[in-house]
Amino acid sequence: MSAVGTTNGARELTKADFQSAAETRWCPGCGDYAILAAVQGFLPELGIPPERTVFVSGIGCAGRFSYYMNTYGMHGIHGRAPALATGLAAARADLSVWIVSGDGDALSIGGNHLIHALRRDVPVKILLFNNRIYGLTKGQASPTSELGKVTKSTPFGSTDAPFNPISLALGAGATFVARTVDTDKQHLPAMLRAAAAHPGAALIEIYQNCPVFNDGAFDALSDKQTRDANVIALEHGAPIRFGAQREWGVVRGEGGDLVVVAVAEVGEDALLVHDAHREDPSLAFALSRLGDLEGGATPIGIFRSAPHAAAAANLAGELLEARAGFGEAGLERLLHAADTWSVGG
Repeated sequence: MSAVGTTNGARELTKADFQSAAETRWCPGCGDYAILAAVQGFLPELGIPPERTVFVSGIGCAGRFSYYMNTYGMHGIHGRAPALATGLAAARADLSVWIVSGDGDALSIGGNHLIHALRRDVPVKILLFNNRIYGLTKGQASPTSELGKVTKSTPFGSTDAPFNPISLALGAGATFVARTVDTDKQHLPAMLRAAAAHPGAALIEIYQNCPVFNDGAFDALSDKQTRDANVIALEHGAPIRFGAQREWGVVRGEGGDLVVVAVAEVGEDALLVHDAHREDPSLAFALSRLGDLEGGATPIGIFRSAPHAAAAANLAGELLEARAGFGEAGLERLLHAADTWSVGG
């Protein structure tokens, strides 16, 4: 494992410093390969050596990620990656802690852990791989599978309304929420940079293709022939417009909701200007409700980046202060301060 950084005269880190010797074993064409390459290529920019970087993963195809990183890591049990990472971030402020989780792992059994990590603004970076299917267990419907989806677990079509991960994160109070696509070699690293710079919890939903059980689910957003018409690129401070000729835009409708309109009909001055830094998350939430990949254009980019005044980076410091105040003897007194019972004997 490399022990060099980018300061004090040490050589600069490279992608090779973050590549483990383990053989990558995903299905041919899996979007996970593209995400892994993007992450390994981006991390040297941070100047944080591998031994101060940790990847915690859950169960699922994405769970293999931690094995392929030449960093510290842990392959946790189903859905518990946020809980493990919270403890680590609280105890070690000097570490860069990342979570890798799939839509099934993060939003089913792990949903409770995810929303509380976001609510507490724990300083961890969460990469949520969303392929809208259970891949590792061979093609069952996931919490993000669309209505009517025919899978091995829903042979007559799914009747459950799917989770919108962006809406869920914003509803939990997440201070950084973004969405990107696995094969976008420019946009994905840009979202990683922004998340890494954020002082609190940061969640990036990554649309990730599963070529075996849900192939082409995001073609509308990744195919060169269709992406301009379907990707609503979010840029802070810029009017929200898109299309091959930037002919479409987003405005507030009469009822206050957001609607897509022809720019030629309303004029650019009528378009909504994106403000990712607003303390009030209502605009970001409204944007998250646009598009469902069933014919509607979909926002891609940073929905919200609004750090709390009291950043969660103080979490580890508060824990250390509490430890110092109690000491070993104090902790012993605390544990036995109330009624205790002895079982057996």
